[in-house]
Amino acid sequence: MAGLSTDAILTLLQEVAADLITSRFRSLAEHQVMEKNPGDLVTVADREAEVAITAALTAAYPDVVVLGEEAHSADPSLLERYLAADHTFTVDPVDGTKNFVEGSPDHAVMVAESRADETVRAWIWQPEHEVAWVAERGAGVWRNGTRVVRTPIRDVSAALGATSTWALRGKQLGHLPTMRLSWVCCGVDYPHLLDGDCDYIIYTRSNAWDHLPGTLMVAEAGGAFGQADGSPYTRRSDVRGLVVAADPQTYAMVQPLAQEALTRSR
Repeated sequence: MAGLSTDAILTLLQEVAADLITSRFRSLAEHQVMEKNPGDLVTVADREAEVAITAALTAAYPDVVVLGEEAHSADPSLLERYLAADHTFTVDPVDGTKNFVEGSPDHAVMVAESRADETVRAWIWQPEHEVAWVAERGAGVWRNGTRVVRTPIRDVSAALGATSTWALRGKQLGHLPTMRLSWVCCGVDYPHLLDGDCDYIIYTRSNAWDHLPGTLMVAEAGGAFGQADGSPYTRRSDVRGLVVAADPQTYAMVQPLAQEALTRSR
């Protein structure tokens, strides 16, 4: 099956973003912003962009199951079909919706492709920053066409951490430096880790559409990741807590500390 090339899917995300997301940036009308749950925003841009991306992927791959964040919100049974399928995509049409609504450029369009339990390709497009991150399993991760490799930390005891878990921000893991609040958008967090702006990130939730793109990129750059309990993270994972690190040594040190911290923060 020929399907769509990696470049073709990146172009798809860029075109959809230009038509349906960027065109509405800082110009959303009040009726175009809704709450799925208290504090959990969705916009007309999220919904329309996801429909467009999903339609293009299913046209190219008729047997694929696409797990879109908004489609799952509307129909939770979609997750069962996704978990049962061999070939899947995840779509997060506007990761960082709150940032997008508030006029922050820190938002992204994210897609990941999986075969069985392996993530094989991933894309993060940051339309306002005009930065494209692309990864293919075994072929590396690329930032606007330049390959990115994360240098291992020389002194893991000085590793800089970030977290989107509010109960942990400003806290220390053991004797490590105080954790900062992450950029509260996985499509921005993971690139900052790859760029060296932090050395590990701790998350509470591990939704596939949020984390499959970035975890593949981290792995391809030489980093490591896993559930906070030490188990592997895959598209089927549902354990509370996810640890992502610049290198395996940092992950090995942070993982048990993160597990303890997340247990205390329940």
